[in-house]
Parts: sequence; C-alpha cells; structure tokens
Amino acid sequence: MKLKTTLLALAAVGVLAGVAGCAEKKPEKTRIAMVVKNLGNGFFDAAHTGADEAAKQLGDVEVIYTGPTTPSAEGQIEIINSLISQKVDAIVISANDPNALVPIAKKAMQRGIKVVSFDSGLAPEGRQMQLNPSNAQLIGEKQIQMAADEIGGTGEIAILSASAQATNQNIWIGVMKKVLEKPEYSKIKLVATVYGDDQSDKSYREAIGLLRSHPDLKAIIAPTTVGIVAASKAVADEHLVGKVYVTGLGLPSEMAGHVKSGAVKEFAIWNPIDLGYAATYAADQFVKGKVEAKPGASVSVGRLGSVTLDANREAALGPPFTYNADNVDKFAKLF
Repeated sequence: MKLKTTLLALAAVGVLAGVAGCAEKKPEKTRIAMVVKNLGNGFFDAAHTGADEAAKQLGDVEVIYTGPTTPSAEGQIEIINSLISQKVDAIVISANDPNALVPIAKKAMQRGIKVVSFDSGLAPEGRQMQLNPSNAQLIGEKQIQMAADEIGGTGEIAILSASAQATNQNIWIGVMKKVLEKPEYSKIKLVATVYGDDQSDKSYREAIGLLRSHPDLKAIIAPTTVGIVAASKAVADEHLVGKVYVTGLGLPSEMAGHVKSGAVKEFAIWNPIDLGYAATYAADQFVKGKVEAKPGASVSVGRLGSVTLDANREAALGPPFTYNADNVDKFAKLF
C-alpha cells in the first residue's frame, strides 16, 4: 500500500511538472511574411529593414522576407501557396498584378491568414487593407512639377515605367497625364510611355530607345527605382547630360552619383523603411484582432501614428520627399 501511495505521489509530481512546463513555454511568435515584387531590389531591401524594426519593437513577431527572383505574378502565387502550407499568420505583399493574385490571396484569407498589400496594391477582395506610400495625386503632381522645373516649363518629356500591369505605376501615370492638362503645363508634351519591367537591362534599352527616337526630348520621368537609375545611366552614356534630365522616384543610395553627374537635378521617394515598418505593424494589428478591415477604421502604425481606411480599405502613409544635391548624401547613408 505504501508503494502504491508513493507511485501515485510521484505521478502527481510528474503531472504538476508537466503543467508547469506548459506554463513556462513562451508563446510562439506571430509570423508575418513580406512578399516583395522581386529580390535584389534596393527599395524592398529597405522595406525589409523597416519590417524587422517593427518586429523588434512588437517583440513577438518574426518576419519572413521572400519574393520571386524576377517580378512576376506567377512567382508570387507560387510563394504564397508555400506560405499557406507553412501556416503563417499574415502576408504583407507588394503585388506584381492586382487581380491575378486575388484567388490565392483569398485562399490565404480563408485559412485565417491576414493579407495586407503595400506599395503596389491587390484588388480589395484580395486583402484586409492596402497601404499606399503616399497619395496618388501628390505623387503624380510631384513628378510633373520636378520635370517642369528641370526643363523650364517647356519641351518634350517621356515616361519610363515598370511593367504595364503595375498597379501603382499606372495610377501615377494617369494622374501625370491629367496634371499635364493644366494651363501651366501647356508647353510640355508627353511624347512616349515605355516599360522596362523593373529590369535594369530592359529599362536601360528602353531609355536609350527614347533618347534616339526623340532627339528633342528634354526629360525622362521614371516612377520606378530601377527605371530612374537605368535612364540616368543612358543619358550619361549618350553624352546628353545637361540636355536631357531624368527625374522620378529613386533611392538616394542609388541616385547620389547621378545627381553629382548632373543627369538628375532632383527626384523624390517616400521612405521605404517607414513603409515596410508600417505595413508590418498594421498586419500585426489585424492578426491580434485589434482592428477590423472596414472603411473608417483607424489602424495603428506604431511610431508613425495611425492611418484611416477609406471606402476601398486603403490608407496613405505620407507625401513624397524631394532629394537633391543638398541632401542626397545624407539620405544615401540610410537607404
């Protein structure tokens, strides 16, 4: 009887130890996957830095950074399928196609995965929210204003975009065309819009083509970080510095040399570190049930405050910032 009592006591101790072990076990981290347009892109590398900052601040978040080697919807679909199998908690994505990715994004959401698109958006039915880096109207106006300043308000300009399907690029180009209809820009003529698919070599070839096809060209606007670098190099290689100016959206670290060469007077970009930080922070809010995906909802984005979802469940982070010879070196050290 004494032996039986002892065994029961030992068993009870074992059970209690097991309960204590469970209590001490740390909760698993929230896994947020950042799916970018393509790997090796400086803009998204900076966004990754911001995502890691948000994860560190939140304390219980792990960031999985991934994307296809070349910017394609097919590559992103394959990656999202894998992430669904891994049962991640959230996907933060800059979409290569707003509609082609919707079915796989819906599948993810049906499995309980929160989907937040940023930069280049998904159609509304494929995500909880879209975080725009800035307001499309302000971005379009800014790029035309910079080009106009560079060429003295008169002359031919062209646009070198990313892919013909890129959501954000097409919205900005639409705004730019509307802005050009204003009386103050009546002496500026848009002569061509070409696409480099966010690939350096193709963007360079398209820029060279513009310069050779339009001998009176005064400026190239490239609303893409890959395109603006390629266009700047093309202008220098064609010995057209001072005759043709390049502007648009670029990374200071990649543009500092082109500003110094004179190919670029000024360019703009939001801070991709902040964008990656905010998108990751917002995704965590949805995972933890702190916000609902509905118009009018206020979503916390940590140190950047909060953003409000509009009727399409979209929000804007802030206006683009201008970089030039006075400040480009300072920011080139950051991103």
